This record gives sequence, C-alpha cells and structure tokens, in this order.
Amino acid sequence: ITPAPSIPEAQRWLQQARSDLQAAHNDTKRSCLNWIFFKLHQSLQKALVAAVLCHGESLEAPVGLVELAQWLEVVEPKLKGLAEEVEWLHGCGVDDKATQYPSYHLFPITPSEAFCDVDEKEVLERAQGVLRRLQDHVGEM
Repeated sequence: ITPAPSIPEAQRWLQQARSDLQAAHNDTKRSCLNWIFFKLHQSLQKALVAAVLCHGESLEAPVGLVELAQWLEVVEPKLKGLAEEVEWLHGCGVDDKATQYPSYHLFPITPSEAFCDVDEKEVLERAQGVLRRLQDHVGEM
C-alpha cells in the first residue's frame, strides 16, 4: 500500500472501515462467526492504516494488526493499550486467514465451526471500541 499520506486519505480509509464494521454487524443473526470476524479484521486493518496515514507514513509491505497497533503506540502515547486490545481481538479469531482457511485449524474443523466458544457480542463491542478510538485519533489530527 503506498497511498499519499494525508488526513483526507485517512478519512477515506476510515469510511471503508466503518462500512466493513457495518457488514460485520449485518451478519450477527446468521450464525457465521468466521465471516463476522473476517469483516472485523478488515475494518480494524483499515482503521489502523488510517491512523498510520495521519502520521505521514505509508505502508510498503503488508503488516499485521498487532504490529500496526504497536507502531502507533510508539508514535502516539495517547494510544497506549491499543496493541493489547488488538491482540485480544486477534486471539478471539479476528484474523484474515483463520476465518477463511481450514488449514489454520485441526482436522476436521473448518473456519465456520471454529469460533463457537467465542462471545460474539463482546468481540463486536471491543472491536467497535478500537475503531472509535482510532476515529477519534484521526479526528484530532
């Protein structure tokens, strides 16, 4: 990703992050946690990229969510705790691979079966909290 670092570009990324979050909410009544978590991953990734863009940085290579959050904590101390929250979400299954590919689970489990022990509501609320925090951060820039 090599977008022009700017607040308008960050706002564009946040707009798509909000859309992805809404898409995750739209799936809550359909018993498809893997798709909800995949869409949450996409939302968080875009919101984190938006925050990075506000600091005049661009991304040359794919970077994980936790790594992006850690970088942001270093450059913006007000975001302390962000990486821990993102790591918690990742531990619950908010991931772009485990939500999609059977090889990320023990046989015979598929992604559609893998997340039945996770509290969907808590994950959604915490992901929404991270997105809100990043939106506020971008809005302050």
